[in-house]
Amino acid sequence: MRFIITGRNIDVTEGLRSAVEDKLGKLDRFFAPETEISVTLSVEKERQKIEVTIPVKGNIIRSEQTSSDMYVSIDLVEEVIERQLKKYKNKIVDKQQNAVAFSKEFIDNDYEDEEEVKIIRSKRFGVKPMVPEEACVQMELLGHNFFVFLNAETNEVNVVYKRKGDTYGLIEPELD
Repeated sequence: MRFIITGRNIDVTEGLRSAVEDKLGKLDRFFAPETEISVTLSVEKERQKIEVTIPVKGNIIRSEQTSSDMYVSIDLVEEVIERQLKKYKNKIVDKQQNAVAFSKEFIDNDYEDEEEVKIIRSKRFGVKPMVPEEACVQMELLGHNFFVFLNAETNEVNVVYKRKGDTYGLIEPELD
């Protein structure tokens, strides 16, 4: 596995780099050797945060953990990713296509299937074309933290969402 480790408001010391590579290196039994792991370490006030992103053919495995100690955050993120991999193994490993991204040991090993993903509610609603700014206003009026809408400018389905600091994000589809 190849690590890309960056720091925001923090110097990535040799000790931190070593801790990340040692702890997340335990995950190498799940992935092919050429797998790239993107790690971002950041400090915001008293919060020590680690974000780990692992792109694997058609899926993204991601976890973000925060604590008062970066080494604790590193431990937590490794546990969460391992749990995610075991829980969703049958869903993310399609033996014909995605198997290349994972190690043979991971593919051959059977993990207990935890609960199936259950959709307990479905909603239908009329879609009125609008610009993203109008969608943000509508989202605020509804008191939601995201809003699905038909973008009047692009004629595509988009999502606006509320971010920290009273800012907004826009998700647009990227068609292959």
